Amino acid sequence: MKTIILATDFSPSAMNAANYAADMALSVNAELLLLHIYQTPVIYYEIPVALTKDSLLVDSENFLHKLREQLKIKTNGKLSVHAEVRTGVFFQELKEVCERVNPYTVIMGSQGTTAADRLIFGSHTVYAMQNLTWPLIAVPSNAKFSSIKKIGLACDFDNVVDTIPLDEIKSMVNDFKAELHVINTGKNKEYKPEIVFESGMLQELLAPLKPEYHLITHDNTDEGIMNFAEKNDFDLLIIIPKRHTLMEKLVHKSHTKNLVLHSHVPVISIHH
Repeated sequence: MKTIILATDFSPSAMNAANYAADMALSVNAELLLLHIYQTPVIYYEIPVALTKDSLLVDSENFLHKLREQLKIKTNGKLSVHAEVRTGVFFQELKEVCERVNPYTVIMGSQGTTAADRLIFGSHTVYAMQNLTWPLIAVPSNAKFSSIKKIGLACDFDNVVDTIPLDEIKSMVNDFKAELHVINTGKNKEYKPEIVFESGMLQELLAPLKPEYHLITHDNTDEGIMNFAEKNDFDLLIIIPKRHTLMEKLVHKSHTKNLVLHSHVPVISIHH
């Protein structure tokens, strides 16, 4: 049976993502695993009493138990919900759980209501989307799951054979019986033979899904993608994080970060 992991910090954004995850799990006949990962806080001398690891564990388990019961009530007992608390480095712990469970997808909230929420949990979400090899959906704080009828794929037509996770995209589109819309995110307006070749290869790869193709002309690629996705009522936007060398990272603007923290449409990262 499929398993969806909901990684939560109990913030309002993460609680909204929990409802989204529960509804998605029902739609694909999956179990839901609620996961909370915490690190023992640094003790400052200005704080007279520091929370202990044991008290944090008890609090976390209580929060997860309440959330588990809320989601079971929400789904009329139709959803199998499990809960797990772990301590350690967030990404490493999440990765270990994924290796054990092999989830259908991981779901996290993408945008906290406060600057602190965006800085802390938002950073975890962005890093996980860039580095986790399992699909991960970042859910905006105002997004609700009803159904997924239109899926967008942001693609720059660069080495598509080696970078497009074809099987995962086919599975996602077929599971939800959704339309697939391919968004060309390249900025080049002049004729380039390699772009024509790559677009032809992509059309051949995706032919069974009968996608529609769209060319975005916008000075800001990220903003163009988000505007197009919202205007066309996409239910999910697929991005494919690219690996960069150290030098490229120093000068490269993170498209993943911009899309995750600012998109009003849920964003899923799928690695090849």
